[in-house]
Amino acid sequence: MKLLENILLANDFSKSSKNVLETAIEFAKVLHSKIIPIHVLPDDILNKKVQLLLNETAQEKLEETVKNIEDSGVEAGKPILRFGSVNDAIVRTSIATDVNLILIGSGESKNGDRFQLGTTAERIIQESDKPVLVVKEGVPLNIQNILCPIDFSETSKLALQNAITMARRFRAELTILSVCELQSSSWFTSEKDREKENDLRCASHKTKFNKFLEGFNLEGVKYIKETPVGNPAEEILSVISREMIDLLIIGTAGRTGLNRMLIGSVTEKVIREVPCSFITLKEEDVIKLQLETKINDIENSYNTAVQLVEDGFYTEAIAQLKACLRVNSMYLPAYFGIAKIYEKMDEPEKAASYRNSGMEIKEKIYYTKIESEVRKLRGR
Repeated sequence: MKLLENILLANDFSKSSKNVLETAIEFAKVLHSKIIPIHVLPDDILNKKVQLLLNETAQEKLEETVKNIEDSGVEAGKPILRFGSVNDAIVRTSIATDVNLILIGSGESKNGDRFQLGTTAERIIQESDKPVLVVKEGVPLNIQNILCPIDFSETSKLALQNAITMARRFRAELTILSVCELQSSSWFTSEKDREKENDLRCASHKTKFNKFLEGFNLEGVKYIKETPVGNPAEEILSVISREMIDLLIIGTAGRTGLNRMLIGSVTEKVIREVPCSFITLKEEDVIKLQLETKINDIENSYNTAVQLVEDGFYTEAIAQLKACLRVNSMYLPAYFGIAKIYEKMDEPEKAASYRNSGMEIKEKIYYTKIESEVRKLRGR
């Protein structure tokens, strides 16, 4: 079972590329993915000898990358060498190869730089509808704490669903953040009126936040909710520093419905200054469940169902267990497994039905076994 089928790894062979590769391998191992390396060369080199040398060197580096990936036990796709604009080539290739995620480095920055995001990474985020994982230079990715800010938009809904699945897979703590912005307009007749308005605004925001979360399956996820008051970008950055966040997962469209060439003012400020690695989502999921269409055996299907339950894919897990029953209608673990899932889904009648069916079959198997033993004792 794959949760993330293809990762497009943009490798510029810089000193920070080792960390980018290691991150890609870690993601691929946890999410059962294939890594497709890509490198982009300029297309305006006039010296033929230099051009040939660059091509040969790039091909050798790409083959070396493939070997490193395969030596780590991860599947590698055929390496890709492109020419021209880096961001344009990567975005076009991501569409042509139908990847689930573009993985790039943040770009090398000097110590003390306020803006830590490179131009190429920012342009790829702007231009791509694919999710983009940006790996921070010199920061090994050890995902223990994930932050997902939400603003109740469709893109933040998309981001949170992916964040929940990743929190399960990486066994990380998830912080779900929603910032209440205060009203600071000068048209209030008094400070008291403005404070009253802001109190009402924050109370309404918390109610909306809790209602929003009701649409997500958070069972088994270690998570906390935060609803700070203030400027959204500043509060997001503050939580990242205070909670030692390892990975930020954030939507890029925001509430304003900006076109795909724009990121949105809050997200733009955050990703330029954020000290940790981050994933941006615009229209597509990072997580796309890939299940085998054929059942090789009941045990594999059952194990797949168990993993699906851990990842929160209850409907898909039930489908796998029902497939087990089509192969063997007396396979007890499937009956009891379906019953447990329906309990998690708060459907007690369906849970009871499958549990009772399992108990009936269990009794039938037991009495059949007793009858067989009696016949043996009688010499029949």
